[in-house]
Amino acid sequence: MTVPQPALSTARLLLIPADPSWALALLDYQHRNREHLARWEPRGGDMFYSELYWTMRLRQRCRDWQDGRGATFLLVREGTPGRVAGTVTLSNIVRGSFQACHLGYNLDQAEQGRGLMHEALQAVIACAFETLQLHRIQANYQPDNVRSAAVLRRLGFVVEGRAKDYLFLDGAWRDHVLTALTNPDFDPARMLA
Repeated sequence: MTVPQPALSTARLLLIPADPSWALALLDYQHRNREHLARWEPRGGDMFYSELYWTMRLRQRCRDWQDGRGATFLLVREGTPGRVAGTVTLSNIVRGSFQACHLGYNLDQAEQGRGLMHEALQAVIACAFETLQLHRIQANYQPDNVRSAAVLRRLGFVVEGRAKDYLFLDGAWRDHVLTALTNPDFDPARMLA
């Protein structure tokens, strides 16, 4: 993409585009939430808890935007600048006849239960459908992740199936519920322009 990734905002959050200057803040977030995220995220390698790792990863997320493959947002609460409260990622953007992406997200354990992820996802979905002009967003969650199930349901995601042994997380293959949300205002004529 030739345009810069937009920053988004909600009533209580700033959604800042991924940038290597946030490496230390994201490393701090990972340290604070190490146990909380272990069950839901892939295990990192030896360098995972280093500033270098997060600098490189954020650089890659910037390239993903530039190449039209993804968009990563860092969630920052109003009043706590410089402290990451979560992340939302649109990944695996595919154009052509698919016009879709995957949605991933996580939230600081201390921020759970306040509706912040719902707020953040509303903004990112609007960006995916309006700015990126995507037709479909896919989001998957482990069957026992009741918080993810609830937030996706409230946002209108529809369950499309279940995938056995979908991802290797926390030392085992985990089943996932597959959901999707489609853009009711998608204009197929834009694909031909």
